[in-house]
Amino acid sequence: MPASQHQSPKSDIEIAQAAKMRPIVDIARERLGIDAKNLDPYGHYKAKVSMDYVKSLKDKKDGKLILVTAISPTPAGEGKTTTTVGLTDALNFIGKKAMCALREPSLGPCFGVKGGAAGGGYAQVVPMEDINLHFTGDFHAITSAHNLLSALIDNHIYWGNSLGIDSRRVAWRRVLDMNDRALREIVCSLGGVANGYPREAGFDITVASEVMAIFCLAKDLEDLKERLGNIIVGYTRERKPVRARELNAHGAMTALLKDAIAPNMVQTLEGTPAFIHGGPFANIAHGCNSVSATTTALKLADYVVTEAGFGADLGAEKFLDIKCRKAGLKPDCVVIVATIRALKMHGGVAKADLKKEDLKALEAGMSNLQRHIENIKKFGLPAVVSINRFSADTDAEIALVKEKCKALGVEALMADHWAMGGEGAADVAKAVVKICDEGKANLKLLYADDMPLFEKVRTIAKEIYRADDATADKSVKDQLKQWEEMGFGKLPVCIAKTQYSFSTNPDAKGAPTGFNIPVREVRLSAGAEFIVAICGEIMTMPGLPKVPSADSIDVKDGRIVGLF
Repeated sequence: MPASQHQSPKSDIEIAQAAKMRPIVDIARERLGIDAKNLDPYGHYKAKVSMDYVKSLKDKKDGKLILVTAISPTPAGEGKTTTTVGLTDALNFIGKKAMCALREPSLGPCFGVKGGAAGGGYAQVVPMEDINLHFTGDFHAITSAHNLLSALIDNHIYWGNSLGIDSRRVAWRRVLDMNDRALREIVCSLGGVANGYPREAGFDITVASEVMAIFCLAKDLEDLKERLGNIIVGYTRERKPVRARELNAHGAMTALLKDAIAPNMVQTLEGTPAFIHGGPFANIAHGCNSVSATTTALKLADYVVTEAGFGADLGAEKFLDIKCRKAGLKPDCVVIVATIRALKMHGGVAKADLKKEDLKALEAGMSNLQRHIENIKKFGLPAVVSINRFSADTDAEIALVKEKCKALGVEALMADHWAMGGEGAADVAKAVVKICDEGKANLKLLYADDMPLFEKVRTIAKEIYRADDATADKSVKDQLKQWEEMGFGKLPVCIAKTQYSFSTNPDAKGAPTGFNIPVREVRLSAGAEFIVAICGEIMTMPGLPKVPSADSIDVKDGRIVGLF
């Protein structure tokens, strides 16, 4: 392996393709004690764990849960998934039985700006190309289930509309797992009487679908079907909600998701078992892998490392206030990921100048990390900071970060898993085990179930983002009050906003103050059981950049190239 991070001439995909993978049935049997009869293989290196086997584990003791989160993301990179994989390998390296539970990547970012999402360097999950592209077909199943409901709505209206759905109040948009701005707002059913009643509609990206959220929060197939039936697809002229079960849609939707709901097992480059299952966006949805994958992993390993999307203000807050609230999960330790490069960007340094030592900018950028540390403490959880090492990091910069973190009551440790695999994160793993063993975690959710919906939004805005307030037009507040009157007042809220800043201005780096959080729109996810508050300019259907990652992706001599 390379001696220092980011000096390897190999790309992530070249490292992954050079890996000597072992049959997944062997990994499952030797590392987790799962017999081959309990697996549904998708080729040699991917498999689903049968739901019957998952149910058989319900009385086993849970392992320790470690949540990996990060500072607010920058173009300099933080490496949260890489750290999740590297830390899991590191726990095994120091003699612990560990596995990780990750989200599946969306095709949108893979072909857009982000590239792959299977880790990096020598801390990856493989087969990397499969994971980043079609994998086991889960996202296609979710897209199909969502759009089946869309088709059934329009079909019901076409054939007489016995439920009295007001076509102006159809709340169910279509989805596609691709960044396509041209589909954000559309008019459907054009072309005459035979094609139905024309109406305004639109597309979201699949990872923003309520079906994705339901898929990731459902405990089992029965819970999935119940939640799908609870989806509100629209309203009558009298403003009465119409649910998917009234269209008899939930049974067929469940049939499309029957195989998908089983957790997917793969391996790291070091042969550590990993679950990769579900993938709601964190800046739009709740940003966590499936409850079934996380809870199953806790029955199979002594330490389970999972991640929440983007910075702790979005990902960790939603993981704790939504996923943990719904599934009864309680993390034993939180790992906050940062790089010195990214901290300098938060301090005002341009990307082109990041290789130069700049202690003043680094100290200014520490304000972002400090705020995330303080936020994690508000949830009653102990934390450790993992700093991904880059070759340009200087001794003085490393010393400054460690000193500032110590003053905040957390330990900051350098990690070199990108270049060295699990061995490179051994110090972080030891610190995590120590924190877990101390048993000081005492999860406190940010708000109570019975707090009014807009007050929940305001609490997140003030306590986590440090905004002066949350603001909304009367129509938004009236909608929330109406949902409270309909019995949805105890649901948690899921904030959709930019991931790049605590504010809704993506250019406001560091720890901005003196701003409000404007709530532009609210959506009810009655099946997933949360309210989505769309803030600022965030889009639920992203667009492609001027030069998308797709430009570099190709197939040469039968192998995929250019995928990150």
